[in-house]
Amino acid sequence: MDLIDRYLNAVAAQLPQDQRADIVAELRDMILSRFEEKEEALGRPLTEAEQEEILRDVGHPLSVAARYGSGPQHVVGPELYPWWMFGVRAGLIAIVAITAIGALVRILIGDEEVGRAIGQAFHSIFNGAIMLIGFATLGGFIIERQKEKPSFLREWRVKDLGLFEFGGGLNAEAVSRGLTEGDWTLKTPRKGRRASPMARAVGSAVGWSVVLLWWIGWLPLTHTTPETLGAVVGGVDYGRMLSQIHTLLYWPVIAFGLARVVFDVMRVARPDGVRFTALGDIGFGLAEGALFGWLWLYSPLSKVVFVPTVEAFMSRVTNTIQEGWWPLSTVLMLCIAFGFASAVVKVARSAFRLVTGYDERLPKV
Repeated sequence: MDLIDRYLNAVAAQLPQDQRADIVAELRDMILSRFEEKEEALGRPLTEAEQEEILRDVGHPLSVAARYGSGPQHVVGPELYPWWMFGVRAGLIAIVAITAIGALVRILIGDEEVGRAIGQAFHSIFNGAIMLIGFATLGGFIIERQKEKPSFLREWRVKDLGLFEFGGGLNAEAVSRGLTEGDWTLKTPRKGRRASPMARAVGSAVGWSVVLLWWIGWLPLTHTTPETLGAVVGGVDYGRMLSQIHTLLYWPVIAFGLARVVFDVMRVARPDGVRFTALGDIGFGLAEGALFGWLWLYSPLSKVVFVPTVEAFMSRVTNTIQEGWWPLSTVLMLCIAFGFASAVVKVARSAFRLVTGYDERLPKV
């Protein structure tokens, strides 16, 4: 078997069966023509080394076969890349925030030494980043190979370009607000302006996707799983309580997270749907209020956070301030109370937007 046959066999192995014969015949004629031209110029037959050089000029079999492929020759193309980068950056910040909170809790409760906790946090961030980038790249790969690109790539509008101003607003503070209040609003670098509705929807979808993956254990933050964010403090086994809560809320949180992501994707398709967004926010606000109410009244944490009256609540906070020591039970009580109040405010504001059709968070021009 001569060099041409070996070369063409390598090319043919990468080609579709129905096109293989025609393409190989075309390549063979082109290569033989180059050989003949070179032989005429030299006035003698080509050596094996000279044939190798011509075949190298034609191209590696993988590259040559790829020229006849019907799909794109890239994983994430330049048109989709800014969206890919936005999702990766938002997800990475969420991963760092979750891991840092978990490491801080473990250090404060004495469950782990500082150096070991930091080392585990870096390991978790690295593993989580690899998985996140892999999922994002897989999504980009699938989108690039669709016959018709998504509408957000084809039908963009100038007023939605605030999405690309996330550099100054996508920070730890924004992620913390999203995790605690359910508000993944991204402020733009310009004072007094916020990101567009589309940017907020994309940021929320990415943030909740990361939280959902962490909740079900698919994000390899091995040292900051929901069950491990606790220990025995002041004679109270918070680790056991959180494990019980995770078990009880496992499927409800999954349902909530999936609904939130689907809703945010729908918001991307209709960024100016103020009433549509308000209606969804009312539903999610009511769900969040129900969650915090359950934590206060009926959850395993209820026995350490529940107080029957406002007077008892204020008395507990006042005593804590006077003593200068903040027990974990009091901190959790305040967090749950704040979360419930935030849910009530969210529902009220969303109801106002639903009635009036006015959203004060829309970018001002």
